[in-house]
Amino acid sequence: MPILGDGPLPSHSLTRALAPPSPGIKGHSLDLHLPQPVQLVGAESGSWLAFDTPSSPPPPVSPSLGARPCNAKNFGHDSPVCECSSSYCDTLDPVVIPALGTYVKYESTKAGQRLERSEGRFQSNSITPGTDLVLRLDAAQRYQRVKGFGGALTDSAAMNIMALSGYNMVRIPMASCDFSVRLYTYDDSEGDFELRNFSLTEEDTKLKIPILQQAQAMARTPLSLYASPWTSPIWMKTNGAMTGRGTLKGKPGDKYHKTWANYFIRFLDEYAKHNLTFWAVTAGNEPTAGEIIFYPFQCLGFSPEHQRDFIAQDLGPALANSSHRGIQLIILDDQRVMLPYWAEVVLKDPVAASFINGIGIHWYLDFIAPIDLTLSITHHLFPDYYVLSTEASTGSYFWEPRVVLGGWDRGSKYSHSILTNLNNYVTGWTDWNLALDMEGGPNWSKNYVDSPVIVESRKDLFYKQPMFYHMGHFSKFIPEGSQRIQLVITKKCFRCNLEYAAFLRPDSAAVLVVLNRNPTDIPFEISDPGVGYIEAVAPADSIQTYLWRR
Repeated sequence: MPILGDGPLPSHSLTRALAPPSPGIKGHSLDLHLPQPVQLVGAESGSWLAFDTPSSPPPPVSPSLGARPCNAKNFGHDSPVCECSSSYCDTLDPVVIPALGTYVKYESTKAGQRLERSEGRFQSNSITPGTDLVLRLDAAQRYQRVKGFGGALTDSAAMNIMALSGYNMVRIPMASCDFSVRLYTYDDSEGDFELRNFSLTEEDTKLKIPILQQAQAMARTPLSLYASPWTSPIWMKTNGAMTGRGTLKGKPGDKYHKTWANYFIRFLDEYAKHNLTFWAVTAGNEPTAGEIIFYPFQCLGFSPEHQRDFIAQDLGPALANSSHRGIQLIILDDQRVMLPYWAEVVLKDPVAASFINGIGIHWYLDFIAPIDLTLSITHHLFPDYYVLSTEASTGSYFWEPRVVLGGWDRGSKYSHSILTNLNNYVTGWTDWNLALDMEGGPNWSKNYVDSPVIVESRKDLFYKQPMFYHMGHFSKFIPEGSQRIQLVITKKCFRCNLEYAAFLRPDSAAVLVVLNRNPTDIPFEISDPGVGYIEAVAPADSIQTYLWRR
């Protein structure tokens, strides 16, 4: 298998070629080159995700299933995956707002439906007066605007899935993270405070940058890129290592902190040379991890006080005085259990707050962080700062299997998290790795997890998991600029344990997402004053997206 650098990467192949190892790190390359050139069908065809060759005819198409149905494969878990190859992958027809008085519904189920499309008409009167649950839209009551949905393009997730028209956000690790095959930064030259030896690596120039350029070229709207550093070079750190407990040497305002701030600028400068500009940066991935002794992969510790002063004295001014002065700055980028305390420490300082735009949260400790005591309080304390979910993955806890091919419950966890966050003022939701291998890597520290797309390189195949379609129920239908609106529950039904959220799109169409995590069907009714009523049923273990013109 070729090592990165042994020739160009094919621009239309499902390829993840990883860099050679650095000294002391045992590495490998993983080439996922498909057996023939593959056309990446993207926004120009209205497809969601397809690797397509015109010479390979698809199986018969049902009009209700879109352009190409799922090629279902069962791995013995509770739901199928959709298998894709160089010659075939399921797609959707372009999403079109239906005529006034009609609606379209997209439905995915544990039983095997994948974004199955159907149409219907609104009724002028309530059809079933005895319905236990009625969801009524109140478009006059509006909340936060949506930024978008997406995933992280780690070294291990470098794959052309980025060209799908629904994803509009991409998180880029600034140099290496655990989902790399080696430890590296952009300037490992001891004492290089001028960053004269700063340079991108082949992971950037041969892998991530070409993929991002292709994705950007095919996207209907610009991708919002945001970057997160995991660690500084070791010569800047108190422990002299990329892992374990350690923070920046010195104190805010000194040469170490100034150099670290300028490191951000140099990263943005180098990507700009490739016509890639960033919407935002986070101040650092999981700053609390660097306070943990023996932490197993890259980290850089910050307390909220340290982050506040670093932003006020170093990072904020560096960004403001650079050619990237319009870039957004996101704090925390860590577990929401740190809220509202972290935000209070940082944002109550007027100098630091003047440079900050948002707060990033991860989902891994949500089970000990009640949302009303974290996100809701934070929003009401600091309503001018958005909250963005910046990382989530399944299979990350030590008691869980890493990859579960066809795990419906993992998709439901995604949708539950997205809905819960959106209903509590969060503006967007970013998955972790866009694609991983059958083991849940590569990952130099063996911190394997699951992913919406799993690649089986020895067969030149990849599998779209239930998580992928759960994400699609949001990313495909709720574009940037959509605004959450009130849903009024007009009848109480303690047995009707559905989860839902409603939005107005920029084109004034309405979107309603309904999740049923119960093992039984649940009937309900949708009411939109001035439009009419929809009699509906949420099948057992399902997710639905409704779309209509207002």
